[in-house]
Order: sequence, then C-alpha cells, then structure tokens
Amino acid sequence: MSDEFSLYDLRVTVTEIRGRSVCGLEIGDYFELTESSRLRIPAGKHFCIFALASVLPLLAAKQRDLPENDWLATDSTVHCPDPEEGLVMRIERIACRQLNRDDLT
Repeated sequence: MSDEFSLYDLRVTVTEIRGRSVCGLEIGDYFELTESSRLRIPAGKHFCIFALASVLPLLAAKQRDLPENDWLATDSTVHCPDPEEGLVMRIERIACRQLNRDDLT
C-alpha cells in the first residue's frame, strides 16, 4: 500500500466588497494554502484574521476530491462575518500535489 496521496493547493481571493473595507482588504487580495498546510500571503500584503477564520473550516475539505453531488464540490463562495464589510471570497483549486504521509504528521 502506497503512502502517497493527492491534495489540492488552494487560493482564496477577495471577489467583492458589498460594504466598506474595514480591514483594508481590496478586491483581488488573496492567500494560498499549499503543500497541505502552508499559508502564503504575497509580500507586502495582509489578510484579515476574521475573514480567514470564516474560510478555515472549509479548506481541508476543498483540498480533497469530493463526490460530485457534495455541496462542497460546487460551492466556493464564502462571506466574512463582518456584516458592515460584506466581504466575499472565492476558494479555488490551483494545483494538485502528490504528498507522502510520512512527510506529514
């Protein structure tokens, strides 16, 4: 039995701000989740921890292949919990990576 498995690298991008950007994010700002657990934010940028907290519960599932009819396979839009901000983010898969279980916890 092989210890290799596949996970998707993800990008979470701000696609819309329906209110005012209290945290300073702008449309197009993003972070990436790569190599199973590495969070990458472009140099000189930031990402609001409250917006991040709203997508974190979904990322582990979005990294994996899902059944075709699973709602997580088709839904990729997440809203920040700050109602005044109205920040909308999109989760997208950007690459598929082969990993080895022995290299992770």
